[in-house]
Amino acid sequence: MRRIGILGDIGSGKSYIANSFGHPVFNADEEVGKIYKNDKKVFLKLKKILPKYINSYPINKNEIANAILINKGNLKKIIKIVHTAVRKKMNLFLKKNKNEKIIILDIPLLLENKINKKNDILIYIDANKKKILKKLKKRKNFNIKLFSKFRKIQLPLAHKKKKSNFIIKNNFTKKSIKRDINKILNKIL
Repeated sequence: MRRIGILGDIGSGKSYIANSFGHPVFNADEEVGKIYKNDKKVFLKLKKILPKYINSYPINKNEIANAILINKGNLKKIIKIVHTAVRKKMNLFLKKNKNEKIIILDIPLLLENKINKKNDILIYIDANKKKILKKLKKRKNFNIKLFSKFRKIQLPLAHKKKKSNFIIKNNFTKKSIKRDINKILNKIL
């Protein structure tokens, strides 16, 4: 099984590109959403360490955001609990797809959390910062302060780009993305 890790800035189109490969994708952000909705154990752990902020089950993303905005130390506490649950889901995904030729890891903190392996193929999604911000501002519940806090926990983009085996320039057109994906797949298969 070849593992492809997708790297890039918040809003650079990582998930769209990951899904465009046509191979099984582990999307960490989607898994977090499912955990907030369905994992009572995670809720109870979060409620225990953040009783002032976490009150409702399923977990309300606004409560999480509020906890992070009020105290930046809360982000580390949340990450520790949530990422443990996400890692378990990822391991199940890897077991389930062990016979696949290629799997895609769409994990925003892939390098930061040392989830990548030595033989992983890393692809950096390079997108125009102004276009990214414009797209992000259209998202429901977009919060620039929260965006900044999440950005601070990430490795510098230049480092991610340097670590990557391939770079896809995302100009937000399907045709060029598909062409770049096909070039990469032809080289690695």
